[in-house]
Order: sequence, then structure tokens, then C-alpha cells
Amino acid sequence: MTIQPLSDRVLIVPAPAEEKTIGGIIIPDSAKEKPLKGTVKAVGNGTKDEPMVVAVGDTVLYGKYAGTEIEFEGEKYLMMRQSDILAIIK
Repeated sequence: MTIQPLSDRVLIVPAPAEEKTIGGIIIPDSAKEKPLKGTVKAVGNGTKDEPMVVAVGDTVLYGKYAGTEIEFEGEKYLMMRQSDILAIIK
């Protein structure tokens, strides 16, 4: 079974939260921030007014409160509209 987004929606696998700071300090679970980037797992077909720009495999940046969290077969995903994506990292 797979998830296929409809219309202009995108399914994203969020990047894991940082475990340590650059200086080597371990971050406790209560202080970890939600990651703001992830990898596109699946995309919809787009709409007649807005073609899909992102593709499967792209690494993207999105807003802090963007998308809906989904858990499917033990993995966590984010489902959001293409317009909620801020940038593609190349």
C-alpha cells in the first residue's frame, strides 16, 4: 500500500531532528526543534492553474507550521500543498 497525494499536494519525509549542536552539546528531547526541511516522497498531478514544480527526491524547505503530520506503516510524513514549500535545495 502506498500514499498518492491528490491535486497540488506533496508528501514529505521530514529530516531527523539534530541530536547535537555544532559545539558537541547533546540536545535533550524536550528542546529539539521540529525540522524545517525534508525529502519529497510523492507528488500529486497539480492543478490546471498550478503545475507541479517539485519532484520526487527533491530536498525542500517548508514553514514551521506547514503541513499535516501523518503516520503510515510506522513512518512519519508531512502532507502539504506545494504552495507551503518555501524553497528547493539543490
